[in-house]
Amino acid sequence: MASSIHDLARHLNISIGTVSRALNGRVDVNADTRQRVLDAAAKLNYSPNQSGRSLRRGATHSIAFMLQPHPGDQQYGEPFFIPFLTGLQAKLAESGLDLIVVMGAPGDYQQERLRRVVETRRADAVMLAWTRREDERIDYLTRVGFPFATLGRSRSGDKSYPSLDLDFEKAGTEAVDRLVARGHRRIAAIRPSLNLNFGYLFLAGYRKALRRHGIEVDPRLIAEGFINEAGGYEVTPGVMRSKNPPTAIIFNNDAMALGGCKALAEMGIKPGHDIAVIVIVDTPLCRYFSPALTAFRPPLEPMGRRLAEMLLASIPAFAGPEGTRIIREVWPLELIARDSD
Repeated sequence: MASSIHDLARHLNISIGTVSRALNGRVDVNADTRQRVLDAAAKLNYSPNQSGRSLRRGATHSIAFMLQPHPGDQQYGEPFFIPFLTGLQAKLAESGLDLIVVMGAPGDYQQERLRRVVETRRADAVMLAWTRREDERIDYLTRVGFPFATLGRSRSGDKSYPSLDLDFEKAGTEAVDRLVARGHRRIAAIRPSLNLNFGYLFLAGYRKALRRHGIEVDPRLIAEGFINEAGGYEVTPGVMRSKNPPTAIIFNNDAMALGGCKALAEMGIKPGHDIAVIVIVDTPLCRYFSPALTAFRPPLEPMGRRLAEMLLASIPAFAGPEGTRIIREVWPLELIARDSD
């Protein structure tokens, strides 16, 4: 009897990841290998709660969303994630699945929590957010063959997993275009640190648009900080104190924008009057700030439903007559013009 997936992999002389993917019916394992694994699992009476049969049917009937709150002041309900999770849960419920949120400490990327979810089969699949440019969580899940999907892209993994991202590069470009059309040529960009991939994408669009307009990219007008109010508050003054300060700022995040606008006010600079401000991701916080902040709005609840559909399409038990497929999409953001620019 094979008591663990390690025993089964050792018996077959193939990797644990290949065994796991074969048991889960993943499309990136060839048919012969999959059959070898299933035959060996049956022959060795591989533990039912981790067998291919259980994996295909769903052992827990739940999907784990790995949520990593960022350190700082944003303790009022994660305005980005609540509507997203609402859509996610609604779609999963249609397939009889529950959503569980695995919460980490602020700033913690939960590698060990993720391992426990996978190794103890607390969920049938996981979803990751705040994807990094190089993300060890994606590398780990790809290696062990555990079903997952990501909210956001990454350079990690082999792209054989579902992902849904916002077009931060295009939003960065459109923000610059809008400001240049209003006469601005000194445009600052403030993005999060921590190697978050959407910050790189935003900056790529920002730089591309500046060059297209014949404006030299000034590194003194680019700053990064923690993705919270304190981060924006701390880095904005440094940008404003440059020898030739900006007349406009693009913030990559709503919380950073709120902190940055507070810093501007303390410097006697009024957003929407003395300086133009645009925020890449809109939340209710932007609407109720004074002046209301021009921002790019993501369709959060539909995104949650769609990412659930994409994950389910990659799992044999839920894929339907079309069979399993890997879907990767990038969605546009809608510009909401308000008073700050």
